[in-house]
Amino acid sequence: MNLFGGVISIQGITYLMFVVFAITALGLALGRIRIKGIDLGTAGVFIVALIFGCLFYPSLEAQFGTYTKDALKIIENIGLILFVTSVGFIAGPKFFGNLKKNFKSYVLLGFIIIASGWVVAILCILIGRALGEPDPKRLTAIVAGLFSGALTSTPAFSAAKSTVAAQYEDLVSVGYGIAYIYGVIGVVLFVQLIPKLTHANIPDELHKLEEVSGGSGRSVDKSRLIEMDPYGMMPFGLAAIVGILIGMIRIPLSSKGFDGTTFSLTTTGGCLLSALIFGHFGHIGRISMMPNDKSCKTFREFGLVLFLLGAGVSGGAQFVQNFKVIYFIYGFLITNLSMIIGYFFATRVLKLNLLNALSAITGGMTSTPALGTLISVAGSEEVASAYAATYPVALIAVVLATQFLIILF
Repeated sequence: MNLFGGVISIQGITYLMFVVFAITALGLALGRIRIKGIDLGTAGVFIVALIFGCLFYPSLEAQFGTYTKDALKIIENIGLILFVTSVGFIAGPKFFGNLKKNFKSYVLLGFIIIASGWVVAILCILIGRALGEPDPKRLTAIVAGLFSGALTSTPAFSAAKSTVAAQYEDLVSVGYGIAYIYGVIGVVLFVQLIPKLTHANIPDELHKLEEVSGGSGRSVDKSRLIEMDPYGMMPFGLAAIVGILIGMIRIPLSSKGFDGTTFSLTTTGGCLLSALIFGHFGHIGRISMMPNDKSCKTFREFGLVLFLLGAGVSGGAQFVQNFKVIYFIYGFLITNLSMIIGYFFATRVLKLNLLNALSAITGGMTSTPALGTLISVAGSEEVASAYAATYPVALIAVVLATQFLIILF
């Protein structure tokens, strides 16, 4: 890219860095715009990244060619690791106490949310067939992508691609890309709208949340512990390494063994689990295994920005050429009905308090950005515990549900 008549020339890696920080600045500025008390927050980065992907993706390809997708994937994955590892450390001290008290509720809610979306996806397939879709397998592949995108689940997306016939793999990508956009934005807006529509008193709701959060966690005299560095980056990096290794463990789900469909926690689930355990114990002997609070919060926000940026640019590149209104409507319905049914089940049947319910819903929807927004709404990291408890259940359920959807149709 040349500016001011060629006086400034931005090429290669420098161009990519320019794009990353330009999208970050514009996106966060957009996220601050508030309409009737509702804003996009960090998800504003996703919108700007999406627009950039729609309009300027060829400029990235001109710089990096076939490595463009890899470059964006690296940015996205680094962001994801930073975010979920931070969330695990923050939630860890109270996580297991909260899980012990509410385990059945989180398991049930995770399954209810995924099952609701799955039923809606089946109805979308039946409607598509009734409208005269000539190739049922093609429709199923698209809806499987819509289902995984509406629930923002990359593992489900991968499972769908590995389950459909080879000629339909690109259609899964089409559906995922279309539904993922509203899947991100919809849940972000939902966790802001519900407290306003219910006229919730956030301080009171926080007090209720603290009563069921399992106490203050393990109390350790930090002055007696050896800190490896002032910011806790060593234990953070160690937790991420362990999490990546855990995420790579594969469990076969078919008679083909490791050559067939397999399940894994992926990097997201692995890093979350690892950091929860590190955060729960806090130390190994006299060596501190906890980053300081400011480091966790900084990594959490910066990681979320990078994740949304990488996903947004990649999604924008495919959005225009593959977009159809009916596909967007299908994704819209899957996302919204899953959240609404989950919310009423959480509050009316399970009797969870508002913030616990919303946090569990962000976990059930496997929505990393929405958790970041909910933390901002609540003004406390306490809400991360329910997300961390529900997320693994939803992760397993959405992968299996996606595969069953394809097998049935």
